[in-house]
Amino acid sequence: MPQKTALIIGAGIAGIATAIRLAVKGYAVQVFEANSYAGGKLSEFEQQGYRFDAGPSLFTMPQYVDDLFRLAGKKPEDYFTYQKLDVVCHYFYPDITHLKAYANEQRFAEEVSVQTGEPASSTQQYYRNSSRIYDITNHVFLEQSLHRLQTYLSSNTLKSILRLFQIDAFRTMHQANQSFFKDKRLVQFFDRYATYNGSNPYKAPATLNVIPHLEQHYGAYFPDGGMYRITGSLVKLAEDLGVVFHYNSPVDEIVVKGKKAEGVKVNGDLHAADVVISNMDVWFTYRKLLSRHPHLFPENILKQERSSSALIFYWGISKQFLQLDLHNIFFSANYEAEFNAIWNERSIYHDPTVYLNISSKFKADDAPAGCENWFTMINVPANTGQNWDQLIAEARQNIIKKLSAQLGEDITPLIVNESILDPRSIESRTSSYQGSLYGTSSNSQFAAFLRHANRSAKISNLYFCGGSVHPGGGIPLALLSAKIVSEWVE
Repeated sequence: MPQKTALIIGAGIAGIATAIRLAVKGYAVQVFEANSYAGGKLSEFEQQGYRFDAGPSLFTMPQYVDDLFRLAGKKPEDYFTYQKLDVVCHYFYPDITHLKAYANEQRFAEEVSVQTGEPASSTQQYYRNSSRIYDITNHVFLEQSLHRLQTYLSSNTLKSILRLFQIDAFRTMHQANQSFFKDKRLVQFFDRYATYNGSNPYKAPATLNVIPHLEQHYGAYFPDGGMYRITGSLVKLAEDLGVVFHYNSPVDEIVVKGKKAEGVKVNGDLHAADVVISNMDVWFTYRKLLSRHPHLFPENILKQERSSSALIFYWGISKQFLQLDLHNIFFSANYEAEFNAIWNERSIYHDPTVYLNISSKFKADDAPAGCENWFTMINVPANTGQNWDQLIAEARQNIIKKLSAQLGEDITPLIVNESILDPRSIESRTSSYQGSLYGTSSNSQFAAFLRHANRSAKISNLYFCGGSVHPGGGIPLALLSAKIVSEWVE
C-alpha cells in the first residue's frame, strides 16, 4: 500500500507540530513556507549585536512541546531544555506599587497581601476558582474538537457538560474579578489575562479566568537559548522524522476538485496529497488560496471580530536595569479607557500598558556586555486602515515617557538601535489578517464555539491548525490544534 502524503501550508509552530504528528502516523509530509525561515510569529532576528525573539515571549505548558518528542520516541532533553521561573513577572503600577508575581502560589498570595492589603485568602480563592474552570473546560474546549460528535460522547466531556454552569460564562472577566477583589490593582492584574488571547476583559466571558491557572499552576519557563529554540528544536525533530521543509515557497492555491482537496499549487506546479493542512490564518486560506470557490466560504466565521494586535519596539539599550526582570508590565492608570481606545475607538491610548521582555536577563549574549535587549510591546487594535505612522510616533513618545518616569531615568539616549513591528507588518510577514495575533476575539460567551473547526465542513481532506482556529491562539493552544488535527486525520 503506498504511503499516504500530507502537505502543510505554513511552518508556524502549529504547522511544525502537525508535521511531526503526521510523520509519526506514517505520512510522508512536506511543509511549504512563504518565508525563508520557520516559526511564523515565533521567529528571531539580530540587530547590531542584539538578538531578539520576534514574537511570543512567554513560555507556559512546556509539556505540550515535550509530548512531541516523546511521541516520536525521542528524549526531549536531547533536543530542548528550559528552566522554570521563580518570578513569572514584575508589575509596576502608576502609584509606584511594585508587585512580584511569584511562581509559588502561597508566596504570591502573601506578596499581594503585603503590597496591596488584599487578604491572601482572596488570591487563593481566586486560583481555586480558576482551577475549577480549567477542570471543567479542559476536556471540552481545549484538547478536543468542538465539532466532532465523538467529543460529546466521552465520559470526561459528559461530566464537564453537567458542570458548565460553573464556568462563569455570563459575567465578564472584569465583573468576576471585581467580585473577588476590593483592591483595584488586583482587579487590573487579573483583567490583564484577557490580552493573552487578544480580547477585552470588559466584554470577554469570565470563563477566560481559566488563564491564570495555566500560568500559575503549570508555571512559566525560559527555553535555554531563547524562545526561538522551541521552533529550532521542533524543526530538527521533524526533519529527523523525514519531514521536508520548502522555504521561500508561498502556496498559490489549494486545488479542489469535486469538493475534495487534492493538493496545492506552488509556483504554478501541482503538488498532490491525500490531505492538506493549512497553518495560514483561516481568513487568508479562504480569501486567497480558495478564491476560486467562494460558495464554500464560511462567511459567518470570516466576518467575526478579529483579536487585537500589537505594536512592538525592539530596542538595543546601552545600560542594564537591576530592577527589571525577564518579564515586566507597566500598567496604565485607567485600564477601561485603554481598552475603550483599542476596541471602540480603534486607536492607541495615550497611557498604554507596556510589556517589557528582556531575554538578556537569562541569556547574557543576547545583548553586548552591560546592555539589554528590550522587547517593548503594547496592545493595539487590528489594522482597519488607521494612520499607523502617526499612531506609532505618538505611542513611541508616550512609552518612552512612561518608562522613563517609572525607572527614574530618561531612556531616550539609551536607545542605540531600533526595529518596529506593527499590525501592517505582522499581517505581511505572518499572513495574519489585519495583523490580529489570535485570529478572532473572545469577546462573547459563544466565541469558543464560533471559532473555525480544525476540519473543513465543505471540503474533504482539508484541515486547519494554528491560532486562527480552534482552540485558539498562543503557543499551547496552537500545539493543541495540531493534536486535534492529527487525531482527526485517518
